[in-house]
Amino acid sequence: MSEPLKAHAPDTPRPHGDVGPLTRPSGQLDHLADLYRQMFLIRRLEEEAARAYAQGKIGGFLHLYIGQEAVAVGSIATLKPEDYVVTTYRDHGVAIAKGMSANALMAELYGKATGCSKGLGGSMHMFDAATNMLGGYGIVGGHIPLAAGVAFASKYRADGRVTLCYFGEGAVSIGGFHEGVSLAALWKLPIVFICENNEYSMGTPLSRTMSVEDVSMKALGYGIDRDRFFADDVLTVEQRIGEAVQRARELSLPTLVEIRTYRFRGHSMSDPAKYRTSAELEERKKRDPLFRAREQLTKEGYAEARLVALEGDVEKEVQAAVKFAEESPEPDASILEPTTYDGPFAA
Repeated sequence: MSEPLKAHAPDTPRPHGDVGPLTRPSGQLDHLADLYRQMFLIRRLEEEAARAYAQGKIGGFLHLYIGQEAVAVGSIATLKPEDYVVTTYRDHGVAIAKGMSANALMAELYGKATGCSKGLGGSMHMFDAATNMLGGYGIVGGHIPLAAGVAFASKYRADGRVTLCYFGEGAVSIGGFHEGVSLAALWKLPIVFICENNEYSMGTPLSRTMSVEDVSMKALGYGIDRDRFFADDVLTVEQRIGEAVQRARELSLPTLVEIRTYRFRGHSMSDPAKYRTSAELEERKKRDPLFRAREQLTKEGYAEARLVALEGDVEKEVQAAVKFAEESPEPDASILEPTTYDGPFAA
């Protein structure tokens, strides 16, 4: 067993090659291109979901991940396929990064039988047992103890798996946050708690919701490691979360990580986001992790033609997913009994 990892001071930059997950391919540019492809796929799927929602093809709530893609893509790049993720209702990006197909995601948004949950979950409840994406949850903070339970099961079985648990800054004032983190610390569970701090709890800014804006400081009360940084660079996310994942896997110790990010849309499609200025939004768009990744690829010699081809392939995948969702059948009464009594994917 390696020596215990020490948490770095919040916001301390480190070079990309310092520490990283063992799963990273040797070709750094090809790896970054793959991460960029995932982020671009999430961005385009979300944009098409917004369009379909405006056209009345998607109902209910729709919480978009536009602007936050680097968090899911960078953090999940540190995992093994058998590892678990548990997240909030802003779950589309996490589901795609964990391996859910664009077809299954879009069909679920459309409420179709070919969706990941046969159209019964919708936007806030993406779930895919095959990829160990254990769900998006609609109750703020309510899923954090569930994620701790998943990590407890891994420790009990000694299966070597790690759990990532995502939540927004609004959840850290919820009792479930305390319960989940407290038990993870007490039982030394292999879990990484990731606070996606997008600076607005629905429409309320940090200054009006938190007495101490540094969420990672809460780790001190539980005696666990912490980290804090901005998600402008997907490779930074991968590296920093990779350290926490390694700590969880090798030492069975939890970590609380605050990742400062920013959503470019409102809290949901029903939110016009008038609580922030257009100048603020435009300034933050200059730090868009997608543009930064593309710029870095170009600067370091990744051919523009390859990027254009990559983006073209993503566009084809997105349009195919929209077509698949629109042409898929609605769920019918035949699924009521098996999904109610026998499990969601029986029969």
